[in-house]
Amino acid sequence: MRIRILTLLIFSFFEISSSLQAQQLFGKWQLVYFDGIDQIRNSAQFREATPAARSNMEYRIKNRLENTVYEFLPEDSLKYTDMVNQELVLRKATFEVDENRVLLIKHEDMVRRAQIVELTENKLILQPITQSGMLGRLIFEPYIEPEED
Repeated sequence: MRIRILTLLIFSFFEISSSLQAQQLFGKWQLVYFDGIDQIRNSAQFREATPAARSNMEYRIKNRLENTVYEFLPEDSLKYTDMVNQELVLRKATFEVDENRVLLIKHEDMVRRAQIVELTENKLILQPITQSGMLGRLIFEPYIEPEED
């Protein structure tokens, strides 16, 4: 009997912890940095490119940062921008956070996973998880609506 109660309490704790984690995500988050930026800028291809090609790469990096926004909503729903064939596409998905602080984003039959490395009211750091392991970090900050002129 005691083991059963203890087991129930442990599972309840993890469920509450995951729920609180998910609630902390609510709101809009904008990508401000990803480790791949340094890899691109330090690559031979970037360094040896013409000024016009480097400018084009910088433009694509800036465009990706400015347009990568994740909006976590109640009811475990998510709106986010994705790049498809160099085009920005608005997607809708569901999400959950498991007991290991892994964010699961489910879109149609695809599931993306990312370890939540840090989550505060001013910063969200995700480390995507792929079949080959963990990728570089993505750093998000709360989204600020651009001022209209």
